[in-house]
Amino acid sequence: MTPILQRAVSKATWRLLPFLFVLYIAAYLDRINVSFAALGMNKDLGLDQAAYGFGAGIFFLGYVLLEVPSNLVLARVGARRWIARIMVSWGLVTMALAYAQGPVSFAALRFLLGACEAGFFPGIILYLTYWFPHASRARAVALFMTATPVAGLVGSPLSGWIMGLHGVWGHTGWQWLFLLEGLPAVLLGVAVWFTMPAGPAKAAWLTPDERQALAGALEAEGADAGPGRLHGVRQGLTSPVVWLFGFIYFCSVLAMYGLVMFLPQIVAQVTGGDALSVGFHVMVAYGFAAVGMVLIGASSDRFAERRWHVIGSMGLCLCGMVALSAATGLAGVLAGASLAAMGIWGVLGPFWGMATRCLGGAAAAAGIALINSLGNVGGFLGPYLMGWVKSNTGHYSEAFLYVAAVILLGMASALLVRQPRRNG
Repeated sequence: MTPILQRAVSKATWRLLPFLFVLYIAAYLDRINVSFAALGMNKDLGLDQAAYGFGAGIFFLGYVLLEVPSNLVLARVGARRWIARIMVSWGLVTMALAYAQGPVSFAALRFLLGACEAGFFPGIILYLTYWFPHASRARAVALFMTATPVAGLVGSPLSGWIMGLHGVWGHTGWQWLFLLEGLPAVLLGVAVWFTMPAGPAKAAWLTPDERQALAGALEAEGADAGPGRLHGVRQGLTSPVVWLFGFIYFCSVLAMYGLVMFLPQIVAQVTGGDALSVGFHVMVAYGFAAVGMVLIGASSDRFAERRWHVIGSMGLCLCGMVALSAATGLAGVLAGASLAAMGIWGVLGPFWGMATRCLGGAAAAAGIALINSLGNVGGFLGPYLMGWVKSNTGHYSEAFLYVAAVILLGMASALLVRQPRRNG
């Protein structure tokens, strides 16, 4: 990487990633705040653990159905317009969840929330390919996606505090949670419309030499038709490699949302504490997730290696899930959850660096969306599995072992990945 290209990438990192980071915090909070709302909402709406798990997970079915078309529209109309639309609509639906009346309306609004948010994450991943060459992409993705554990770090005690507003202006704590955490997405969506640059050519903060160096590096990668690299929408949707990546991601996402959608309830069950104290305990797992994500992503870029970083991270998750299945007290729960979270989030940077390396041109928009769609099927099944097992056995131990088995399948699948060779 030349000094000019290094400067351009550095400027893109500092100019873009902090803003994208904030956007993803809003997205992740609106996706998982239901896990804290459940501390009061389940009783008010008459939700048992299975109904809650179904409603929490059905978000991802709405997401999956519209994800590929949404990302193709984004590639056509531009990130600024489409991401602004996505954010405003999902913020409004999150606020509407405050007025759910029972299991049916709760599940319907969660499904609609997923449909509105569809395309946000793969759209941002696609957007990052417009700015970051492959050599620096895993770190960029990892820094962007660190927003999810940071959202947990900030959002856990914040959500606990908001739940304490119970009774203010005639609203319950969980209603305030949806109202106050949905509003920022609407405001940020408006900000996206006015501030997000389309690409390096439109970035006034890059010098002409920096624009040329960055555009040249990205064009050279885009033109690379080396062995194993995919181009075209059809290849992006039908290639066995894309479906293999989708299954690996499915395993990781199933573990992620199986854990985070129920961790507050598990901690509350162990400690008997109020929502605020539960929030501070849950922060611990998210703290380890953030550390693991940054360190593993940086290591993956440093050694220019993806596959074994993915497999090793999934191994950490596997150990954490097994530990959770045997945990009986708070220390055991937090230790297992922290280890699992470190592994789950550690997968993300090297995984997306590996997946996007195999996709070029129109295949990137279609393939990234398909991989994320397949992964988000796991986002539905993870919470549903946890809730179903808890309703039928009275505890979560078996559910964590089922999740561990799925992670083991993901590790075996990652062994099958072969990275494309560079030309020359």
